[in-house]
Amino acid sequence: MAEVLANGLRFHVQRVAPARHQHLPADHPTVVFLHGLAVDDLSSFYYTLADPVAKAGFEVILYDQRGQGLSERPPEGYGLDDAVADLFAILDAVDICRPVVLIGNSYGGILAGRAALARPERVAGLVLIDAGFAGDIVDEWLERMINTLSAAALQYEVERIGEQCAAVGWRKIARQAIGINALLNETTLIEDLAAAPAVDPARLSEMACPVLAVFGEHSEMVGAARELADQVPDCTVKVLPGLAHTLLREATDPLSEVVVSWLGSHAGARR
Repeated sequence: MAEVLANGLRFHVQRVAPARHQHLPADHPTVVFLHGLAVDDLSSFYYTLADPVAKAGFEVILYDQRGQGLSERPPEGYGLDDAVADLFAILDAVDICRPVVLIGNSYGGILAGRAALARPERVAGLVLIDAGFAGDIVDEWLERMINTLSAAALQYEVERIGEQCAAVGWRKIARQAIGINALLNETTLIEDLAAAPAVDPARLSEMACPVLAVFGEHSEMVGAARELADQVPDCTVKVLPGLAHTLLREATDPLSEVVVSWLGSHAGARR
């Protein structure tokens, strides 16, 4: 599978078949990966966690979010509510009707948390990789990200990075740079993210599915760990020592062990 029409847009979607495991129940959930923002796409999970999760017996769905990777890039519709609508429209398009486990990295974790609050009947579990989805730390991180994207938009527009890379023969990097420039300067991404309403931290207690939250010890997001542990009814928190926000890339093996172990014992267990 490579192209799916959902929510009026064309999305690049990959589906990875599970290995057969006798110990898993027949109705165990599909795992859906949600990548980060702007410079990211489904490949960040395809080459890290997707294979170990599939080998553990879980069907895997990955997709490029709107405007990123190989998915369609409309000029508008980049708010978090739009991203939540895209997610469930894609699941409908590929006939995934049972509740799923969402695994989100960075911004993808914010999206995963909001999706679980918006449609609790469709989410069987939540894995947050260096991410939260409510509270001051999350709001401050999102504000810094918006500021970073605004600065990057100006840099890409003024310095014409894509054209410079193409001129010296760096074709792959040039294509990526041209895509990032189009996302930042030709869509309402930054404005839509800035306009997205914050989630009341009190809603953490509404989380109806089990949650695993994994943070890097030196990450600027690690402060969200205590709030998640204290307020989410069924939450497991792991902090990996010596790591920062890039633990998906820098600690793939230990992260994979934590995630696969948690999936085996928690996926599908609802309150």
